[in-house]
Amino acid sequence: MRADAATLRVAVFPRAGALANAVLVLGGAALVALAAQLEIHLGFTPVPITGQTFAVLLVGASLGALRGTASLALYFAAGLVGAPVYSGGEEGWEIVSGATGGYLVGFVVAAAVTGWLAELRWDRRFSSALSAMLIGSVVIYAFGLPWLAHVADLGWQKTFENGLYPFVVGDLAKLWLAAALLPATWRLIERVTARRP
Repeated sequence: MRADAATLRVAVFPRAGALANAVLVLGGAALVALAAQLEIHLGFTPVPITGQTFAVLLVGASLGALRGTASLALYFAAGLVGAPVYSGGEEGWEIVSGATGGYLVGFVVAAAVTGWLAELRWDRRFSSALSAMLIGSVVIYAFGLPWLAHVADLGWQKTFENGLYPFVVGDLAKLWLAAALLPATWRLIERVTARRP
């Protein structure tokens, strides 16, 4: 373990080869797929509340921009070709081209952005980690909301009512949790490495 590493991936696996990196990318995709199954349907919106965004932001920040992006691209592609990895075990083109498709594309970009911010050490303190998670969340909405408006043929007011407002409190809780978890993990790594001779 290295406390001076750029990302948690480098700190925990400093000399990861191709196989280890492939396993980490696959593991990140699997974590997002698992988190996607934790869902709450609100009834008045086609977009459920899930654990996906929490996992997306953590995977991006933990693996860094390149591996985080690869992990979320793998998740996106797996669901597109038929693996039941999307929310509620959904999969296929109809999901990608449906109401949640923009959010799915946004996940890939958000992983890249949060990974890049983590490489700049934004994940070391709560305040900067919270800012990184907030930026990642804004990226997801920047892709998800316009796509939802287009697919569902909604005006902006209805789009916000269906695709943003119901999720603000849950998203803030997930952002806060991720922002607390990342610096805590770094502190643990620093303690472990400080004890080594």
